[in-house]
Amino acid sequence: MVDLPDKLLAGYRSFMAQNFAQETARYKELADIGQTPETLVIACCDSRAAPEIIFNTAPGEIFVLRNVANLIPPYEPDGEYHAASAALEFAVQSLKVKHIIVLGHGRCGGIKAALDTESKPLSPGDFIGKWMSLISPAAEAVSNNQLMTQSERQTALERISIRYSLANLRTFPCVDILEKKGRITLHGAWFDISTGELWVMDPDSGDFKRPDVDDPFVGPACQK
Repeated sequence: MVDLPDKLLAGYRSFMAQNFAQETARYKELADIGQTPETLVIACCDSRAAPEIIFNTAPGEIFVLRNVANLIPPYEPDGEYHAASAALEFAVQSLKVKHIIVLGHGRCGGIKAALDTESKPLSPGDFIGKWMSLISPAAEAVSNNQLMTQSERQTALERISIRYSLANLRTFPCVDILEKKGRITLHGAWFDISTGELWVMDPDSGDFKRPDVDDPFVGPACQK
């Protein structure tokens, strides 16, 4: 007996009959020569915000790192286990990606937990609590702002956390050196689950703006 949920098995069969059948040559090429994605996307593990779906990418086009609240910790070569840092190292040093995008999203559960000062740990290890402490200063400042509604505080911290991760990316020597040489670029973006809107961070001001329909990000030349 195959031990997988029926819905997933049905989805796999559909994938083989449609997607894989249409992309057989591409999958064979990827298997033979390996992957060469030009973009690393650092995204949340939220099931509603999959970057491959949001950006409508083909197999092998993007390398994806997903964790709670799309966070990157600062560079810390202390000999401990660092999954996010390991994925970043592989993408930059081995795959030699040209772009790194930190992709946040609306209604993020990790961000909500960071704002909830009365929340209790989900387990004795409190792994989520410790992970979200990466943005504790910002979470505390936003939580104390009584001029904002709860939803405004949520969105604010979701976007601030993207800037935190971008700043932490630059603490990694390999990223910092390559960015200064113009060989890698860093980007921030925020996806609204309820509307499908993508907001892109201005690298100079840090503001998030919606690209226009004729913007190079979403114009006809980039549509599949």
